[in-house]
Amino acid sequence: MGNFKELRVWKDSVNLSANIYYMTRKEPFVKDFGLCNQIQRAAASIALNIAEGDERGSNKETIYFFNIA
Repeated sequence: MGNFKELRVWKDSVNLSANIYYMTRKEPFVKDFGLCNQIQRAAASIALNIAEGDERGSNKETIYFFNIA
């Protein structure tokens, strides 16, 4: 493995994260910092878990992280 940047699901999750960051910088999200921050971190964690899982040494660990994502 190790080619997570070529995975379509990773590319889609990066785009989703960028869109969420864009949307949460506008009203009404910008007024609720806690909610805004939580949504942004949740969106970013998708791509991060896909990357982490792809870098793992075994299929079992990879599947585990992909399920978390």
